[in-house]
Amino acid sequence: MEASHQTLVSFYIWIFVYCLAEFSFSSVFSPCKLIRPFHLNGLHRSGDVILGGLFEVHYTSVFPELTFDPPGFRHALTMAFAIEEINENPNLLPDVTLGYSLYDNCATLVIGFSAAISLASGQEEQFVPQTGCFGSPPVLGIVGDSFSTFSIATSDVLGLFRLPIVSYFATCSCLSDRRRFPSFFRTIPNDAFQVHAMIQILKHFDWTWVGLLVSDDDYGLHVAQSFQSELTQSGLGCLAYLEVLPWGENPTELRRIVEVIKKSVARVIIVFAHQIHMIQLMEEVLKQNATGLQWLASEAWTTAVVLQTPRLMPYLGGTLGIAISRGEIPGLQHFLQKTRPGDNYHNENSMVNLDTLTFKLFSLLKILCWVEAGGAFCTGEEDLQSVETEFLDVSNLRPEYNIYKAVYALAYALDDMLKCEPGRGPFTDNSCAFLQTMEPWQLMHYLEKVNFSVPFGDQVSFDQNGDALPTYDILNWQWLPDGGVKVQKVGIVKKSTFNDEELKLDEDKIFWNFNDNQVPPESVCSTNCPPGTRMARQKGQPVCCFDCIPCSEGKFSSAECISCPEDFWSSPLRDLCVPKKTEFLSYQEPLGVCLTTASVLGTISCAVVLAIFTCHRQTPMVKANNSELSFLLLFSLKLCFLCSLLFIGQPRLWTCQLRHVAFGISFVLCVSCILVKTMVVLAVFKASKPGGGANLKWFGAAQQKRTVFALTCIQAAVCSVWIVMASPVPHKNIQYHNDIIVYECLVGSIIGFSVLLGYIGMLAVISFILAFLARNLPDNFNEAKLITFSMLIFCAVWVAFVPAYISSPGKYADAVEVFAILASSFGLLMSLFGPKCYVILMRPEKNTKKAIMARGTNYLLSGQQHHNQGPKKTQQPDKKAASFLRTTVGK
Repeated sequence: MEASHQTLVSFYIWIFVYCLAEFSFSSVFSPCKLIRPFHLNGLHRSGDVILGGLFEVHYTSVFPELTFDPPGFRHALTMAFAIEEINENPNLLPDVTLGYSLYDNCATLVIGFSAAISLASGQEEQFVPQTGCFGSPPVLGIVGDSFSTFSIATSDVLGLFRLPIVSYFATCSCLSDRRRFPSFFRTIPNDAFQVHAMIQILKHFDWTWVGLLVSDDDYGLHVAQSFQSELTQSGLGCLAYLEVLPWGENPTELRRIVEVIKKSVARVIIVFAHQIHMIQLMEEVLKQNATGLQWLASEAWTTAVVLQTPRLMPYLGGTLGIAISRGEIPGLQHFLQKTRPGDNYHNENSMVNLDTLTFKLFSLLKILCWVEAGGAFCTGEEDLQSVETEFLDVSNLRPEYNIYKAVYALAYALDDMLKCEPGRGPFTDNSCAFLQTMEPWQLMHYLEKVNFSVPFGDQVSFDQNGDALPTYDILNWQWLPDGGVKVQKVGIVKKSTFNDEELKLDEDKIFWNFNDNQVPPESVCSTNCPPGTRMARQKGQPVCCFDCIPCSEGKFSSAECISCPEDFWSSPLRDLCVPKKTEFLSYQEPLGVCLTTASVLGTISCAVVLAIFTCHRQTPMVKANNSELSFLLLFSLKLCFLCSLLFIGQPRLWTCQLRHVAFGISFVLCVSCILVKTMVVLAVFKASKPGGGANLKWFGAAQQKRTVFALTCIQAAVCSVWIVMASPVPHKNIQYHNDIIVYECLVGSIIGFSVLLGYIGMLAVISFILAFLARNLPDNFNEAKLITFSMLIFCAVWVAFVPAYISSPGKYADAVEVFAILASSFGLLMSLFGPKCYVILMRPEKNTKKAIMARGTNYLLSGQQHHNQGPKKTQQPDKKAASFLRTTVGK
């Protein structure tokens, strides 16, 4: 559609150039004559300098009949008032009288373009060529047009001649293109700022799913493109639909658009269109009863009184709109009240002096008079002060305020130009412009630099694109209980210090046209996902339409599912991360309590046995087979029971290092004592052979201690190397459970741990084999059977430990190791010391040297005799063996 507008504009330019060529060709032979004048509704006043104006006073493009627009007529008279006020001002253009030529564009591009061409070229009937051309052009500047499309068409042509055009209502951002429109200025912000303001409102109320309606012209189509782009880039929302409102009567298309509105879940509708489009649209909205909608109005129809009626308020009540900043123009109302209907009007006492009035511009006030007077005949001399009309309402001056500033901008630019001092001017050779010879581009030069304040206090200036300082009011259409309508200012949007839009809204003042009138509506495609879920975009739909999918374990949701930190886990609702549960073999849990109790009982048992042995240390049972080894064995068993406590509680670096060292050394010390005891028993009872007693020198008390010490030192060396090379360390294991941190000790070196266990196992196996070989020796003195049984238990426990330890996760691995330590320790304690304590306490008669020595000596003697029997002589038992036996049992 925009291409069609460009084609139309190009067609007008071609006609204009053709007319100029015809004009130049005919002027060579004869005076130029105007072929055909444009018949335009106009309002004129003569002066030294003429300013042009283009206003929408009638509608002809939408309605079949000519329809009068009171606000548009007020716009035209506002320019007339501003010029008259300037002429009365002795400080502004004191020696120059401003005149005006105001034309009605009739809301039609052809008429508006024709009026602009007439302002630029004039409508003199005949032009007589002369040697030198003097005098300024017909107009030095134009205020208008109100439509963006019209402004584009006129600026494309008049911009070639640098004729300044200051629009008060054209907002298309395309007009900020300085290369294409070098002489276009405006006192209203462009659509880019208005689009940003709309998006800020959407963001403020969390409206992410909205509909967009635009007019079928440059204004609407440029806004549609800009709004869609800005909304997508900001990520603040999506368009549910985009519809173009047609020009003229098109009920089928309007019916389709309203059906789209009703079917959509979007409750917020943004409309960038003119009030004539909204009038047509609302007629169809009424027919289909499309209620429950929140309308956002652009500046083009925010203040349209024709829509603020009781009939439409059930649908348009609560509308939020962006409006031109309101201003006050002192004296305007009095000026309007002095207006009289009539074809030829002149009033010497009024502030206006209307010389020419064409085509019933003022006579149409008779219609207004007839309506306001209830059908009574109007003479044209009525006093409008007694009539309340929209035309005389100056309480909410917005476009009029922009017109007022546009006229003053041209006046101040002209004043600055005329104050130029020769030799200090801005043009070639520091020259100045003069009233008799000035050209439009010279005025444009000063217009670019204009900077002044109007009586209301607002600053007026233009940026490098010819745009005014951007500021908008936010209005709310309020439906009063008595059926009346009130338009309330509820906020403001303007450029902030950092060149961003600053939106201020007073929500307490906003009227919402819904059930409770207090809560804004909700307009979303999909509601926000609850905590613990993430958004999954619906296939083929905008990003604002999504499904909510629960987050997986270990993740929580904010905007999307995010993995929790390593030491945290998602809560059951997946809405936040909570610290993971920690797991280790604790003193507080039942398993830890049982193992601790068993360890303490084992330690106490060792202490009891040690006490018994200490009290009966002089008895043969205690002294038999080196009592010192028995006490050392009890001490090592006590260490074994106590080292199990290092496996309970939260792992620390020192506990991880000490637990395996204490375990390894304690058990090596224990098994070494058993091994030496077994070797001593074998040495004694195998010494029955002749000369066998000579080997007993290697199994004295000192040698036994050295052997135990040497075997223990080997294990200590293994532990030292292990800790130095690859020390066990505490570790947070999250492999067993995702939501649980298992505290455990890493062994550091599997080889070190294997060597430690292997060395203990090797000593245990050797002890078991030796004890097994000595199992049939005499019971009274021989411990071989007890050692065999204890080593059988010990080996069985630790053989079962290895697979159980490997397959047990987390704290249960520590529990298995503690259980193995306790089981093997209890097995050794009960097997080795249980029978002896029984004899000491319950059978003291067997705890004598005679009872213990009897079988042992008899065995030695019988064995010696059996071994040495022969036909010639009988030998005595080995004296060294008997002496060793007596020494081990006691004197």
